[in-house]
Amino acid sequence: MLLWINGPFGGGKTQTAHEIRRRLPGSVICDPEHAGFGLRRMLPPELRGNFQELASWRQGVVEVLDLALTRHEGVVIAPMTVTDSGHFAETVGRLRELGHDVRHFTLLAERGTVLKRLRERGLGHLLAHVGGKNAGPGRETWAVQQLDHCLERLREPEFAEHLWTDHSTVPKTADRIAVLAGLTLKPNREGPLRTRLRQAKAGVRHIRLD
Repeated sequence: MLLWINGPFGGGKTQTAHEIRRRLPGSVICDPEHAGFGLRRMLPPELRGNFQELASWRQGVVEVLDLALTRHEGVVIAPMTVTDSGHFAETVGRLRELGHDVRHFTLLAERGTVLKRLRERGLGHLLAHVGGKNAGPGRETWAVQQLDHCLERLREPEFAEHLWTDHSTVPKTADRIAVLAGLTLKPNREGPLRTRLRQAKAGVRHIRLD
C-alpha cells in the first residue's frame, strides 16, 4: 500500500509521514522531493524552476515508487504536494493504473494556520542562515507565495480524501489516516515535550538549501 500525503507547503505532510513511519512497523518513507531537488541541482541556476514540470521527475517518481511497492513488504509513504491535475494523473493515477493500492490524503488548514506553521518552521532556516547558508528563507517566501493557489486547488474533489488539521495534532492526524486506510499504528506513548523535540529534529533534517 502507498500512502500519498498531499497538502500545501508547510501543511504538515512530512511530520505526519514521519509519525506514521515511527508507529507503523515495516513502513518506509520514499520522498519524491528528493528526486526533484536532485534534478534541479543538475541544471544551471537560471534554469531551476518547478521540478514537477519535468517529465523525468514524474516518470522517475512512478518508477521508483513502483519498485518500492513491488519489492518492499511494508507500507510506503510519500509526502508530496501536487496541485496540477495532469501531474497528479501521471503520478498517483499512473501508480493506480499499475495495480497498486494507493491511498491519497490531502492535509488542509486555514490560511492563517499554515502561515503560523511556516513561521514556526523558520527556526531551522534561521540556524542554517547563521551557519552560512542563506537559501532556506527564500524557500519559505516561495511557500507563502504558493499558499493561496495550493489551498484553492487542493480543495477540489479530485484531491480527496481531505483532512482538516487546524485543531489536530500530528499524532492525531496520523491516527486518522491509519483508520481511513485500515492500518493499525502502535500507541503513541510520547509526551508533548518529547514529541515537539522529535518533530523539530525532523524539520531541521528536511531543510532544503537550494
